[in-house]
Amino acid sequence: MAVTAWGDPGADPLVCVHGLSRNGRDFDELARALSDRFFVLCPDLPGRGQSEWLDDPALYQPLTYVLALAHLLAWVDRPVLWVGTSLGGICGMLAASAAGNPLRRLVLNDIGPHVPKAALQRIVEYVGALPDFAGLGEAEAYLRRVHAPFGRLTDAQWRHMAETSTRPLPGGRLALHYDPAMTKPLLAAPVEDTDMWRFWDKITIPMLVLRGAESDVLPAETADRMRPRAEVHEVPDCGHAPALMDAPTIAVIRRFLEAA
Repeated sequence: MAVTAWGDPGADPLVCVHGLSRNGRDFDELARALSDRFFVLCPDLPGRGQSEWLDDPALYQPLTYVLALAHLLAWVDRPVLWVGTSLGGICGMLAASAAGNPLRRLVLNDIGPHVPKAALQRIVEYVGALPDFAGLGEAEAYLRRVHAPFGRLTDAQWRHMAETSTRPLPGGRLALHYDPAMTKPLLAAPVEDTDMWRFWDKITIPMLVLRGAESDVLPAETADRMRPRAEVHEVPDCGHAPALMDAPTIAVIRRFLEAA
């Protein structure tokens, strides 16, 4: 499992885990901003980015990712802080619900214990499309369209996302930077609501929930139910999921993490 590290290894460790079809480079701006205070570790989950692909596509499941992340936590061998976007937040909830876990604070970026079926279906459809591109410009245009709910990113931020979200194919075209087989478990089973309240109820550490104001993955009623056990902050002008690249949202995250 590849990990991009930022900051002083002697500082408090902060693990940032990306969403379903993304990779650890999504956190470059957040990690750069927080590396003055934290040792920021941004892994690529198995099958994404620079990490190895799995031999058995059926293993592309949250429990596999939590197991991989457990090896990272064992290597760190200290209490950690956690920021998780979407799938990364699901992994964070699973890890934080386990007895004896090392998590001290948990930031959930637009994810909660309940995810509606319709939102999951939308995600499965675009992740399963498996497009390829003639060049970076075409890839950037695709990402701008599909990930418009990330919010108001600058041209430089969209270009950086295109550069870190693609891999070369034979013949010179580009593909998204994940194992196409990762989509097989998603497409093999009928999409249903996700219910993780039983895990949520076992979490005892402080939590911050970031909700995109227009999110379909984290509906307002779910975020309301997560109070008062979690602080909830709504990020304007975005849906699923806030990109965590804007100064106001980074400031909210910093304040919460530095209170540890």
